Amino acid sequence: MRYKLSIITILFSLFISAQSENSLPNSVYDFSNSDRIIAFQKQIIKDKITGSNQALVFKDGEIVFNHIENSFIEGDHLISNETIFPIWSMSKPITIVAMMILFEKGLIDFDDPVSKYIPVFNKPMCKNVSGTYPCENELKLIHLMNHRSGYVYYDRYYIDVIQSKDLEELMNKIAKQPLEIEPGSKFLYGINQSILGRLIEVVSGKSFYDFLKDNIFDPLEMNKTKFYLTEDERKQIPPLFIKNQVLEGFLSDGITSKGDILTYYKDNLTHLGGEGLISSMTDFFNFTKMLLNNGSFKGKRIISSKSIEMITQNYSNGYPDEENGFQNLLGFYYGFSVWVLKDSSIMNLYAPEGIYGWGGYHGTEFWIDPTNSLFAVFMTRALSNYESKERFIRAVYKDLN
Repeated sequence: MRYKLSIITILFSLFISAQSENSLPNSVYDFSNSDRIIAFQKQIIKDKITGSNQALVFKDGEIVFNHIENSFIEGDHLISNETIFPIWSMSKPITIVAMMILFEKGLIDFDDPVSKYIPVFNKPMCKNVSGTYPCENELKLIHLMNHRSGYVYYDRYYIDVIQSKDLEELMNKIAKQPLEIEPGSKFLYGINQSILGRLIEVVSGKSFYDFLKDNIFDPLEMNKTKFYLTEDERKQIPPLFIKNQVLEGFLSDGITSKGDILTYYKDNLTHLGGEGLISSMTDFFNFTKMLLNNGSFKGKRIISSKSIEMITQNYSNGYPDEENGFQNLLGFYYGFSVWVLKDSSIMNLYAPEGIYGWGGYHGTEFWIDPTNSLFAVFMTRALSNYESKERFIRAVYKDLN
């Protein structure tokens, strides 16, 4: 690949950055580790981990760092604050907030059986060495919230997603899948938020997207966060960078290609609470600002501080205590679809205990730091490795404290 550097491209990039910064309030660049973060952004491009990327840090009521590092590599696109990214599993914390809204209204109890709301889950089967057997433990809402249900991303999952006309039909297919473990017995990352999306539809009487829009996206002014792309947006979305043993480079054919399982068509009603959303830096900034502000945004209460405490409780220890925990999250535990840092020294992260967040399949990341009144968001689009999170955390916190 060759670098394409031209005066026109550089000027256009500067124009885009200047324009987009105006969409985020109080943009200042006096953060002590600014140079370190920019170096991180440049290095992950040089190391072929990703292409164009954006990093933002908010601290003590203002943006202290917001930098777009465009790669200028052939096949990549220029990005801005308003660029739309598939955020994949960063959809999960949004779905969790939606569930907390229902919980606060007294419409659900996390100890309820899932079958109370979606009857096809009334007799789940569990796997053992001999085959399958009727599960002994009841499948409860809490197991979907904290990834202890036993449902995984099974082989046919995305085929079932594509072939289902809506979430109700998808649930009928998922319910036929045996659970890998007894509900509640172990941490096992999986498709739980897809089931929660349907549960939200049943309880609220609205489509999953309409509930999110009415209760989260509109109040938080997340105007670009949704489950579909318009034709114009489809052309503007950054190309996916892939690096593995076989492929290296930027996909030139848009959404429907390797690594892009989801099609984001507007008429698709199978909206996935675990991975289906697209968003922008400006939009996700508002979501993370709400979390840092204990559930409120511009005087509007989305969820209570008590709900955030529940989200960040320890429901599962990390690896190796939990054999199915992520091995790149040493020193962390798991809350309601968020990781929470317990011991920073294990991975030399320099961050304080209690930061919490999550990432997405295409390399997006965010975390909230209540101790330092700080949050950080990282946007990109790549399938390579997941080193960006810890490198970004180190860049933000080294020498900060």
